[in-house]
Amino acid sequence: MKTILLHPGYCSPIIQYACYAQADHVIFEALDNYQKQSYRTRTKIATSTGILQLTIPIKHNKGSKEHQLYFDVCCENKFHWQRDHWRSLKVAYQTSPFFEYYEDHFESLYTHTYEKLIDFNLACHRTITECLQLENKETYTEEYFKIPDTSIKDLRHLIVSKKEPIYPLPEYHQLFNDKHGYLSNLSILDLLFNEGPNAISYLEAVDLSMF
Repeated sequence: MKTILLHPGYCSPIIQYACYAQADHVIFEALDNYQKQSYRTRTKIATSTGILQLTIPIKHNKGSKEHQLYFDVCCENKFHWQRDHWRSLKVAYQTSPFFEYYEDHFESLYTHTYEKLIDFNLACHRTITECLQLENKETYTEEYFKIPDTSIKDLRHLIVSKKEPIYPLPEYHQLFNDKHGYLSNLSILDLLFNEGPNAISYLEAVDLSMF
């Protein structure tokens, strides 16, 4: 893939980072309307009881009939969602092979307060790409296009979490595989905490011919 168009999400699913790793250039959509039920505000992790969805609460634009831009959406920080999410991540992954190796990189994301949702998501993204040792190769849209230029592969649909297709992702070792079997396309954090430095090789080997 040469140039792709993506939405920055909350520790996005593995398929999105596979596309990112294999692209020459990435454009992040910055001027779209905020949509519910997407990986903008949620991420899925594996726990001892199965898949757990972590969701960021947002401030709703009450009384306004206008759509909010993703860039304008604010986190609802009266709830202790960062504390709760970090606790859930620690409980789920503290015995995984590489959690301790990356723990300090991610803990600060959950102790610093972020006003805007996009700022938190981009901070997560920067931390993830640093841990994966992926080159920063993204820019941002300066205008919204429903249908982008034909030279750009539009993968913005990967942000939708409702009724997403099953992607043919290779299996890797997961902490609770013996209890639940292989859980596909979880948060990139699941791959990182279980595979560590091998995660980038995994992402580069994913077959993206379906796109």
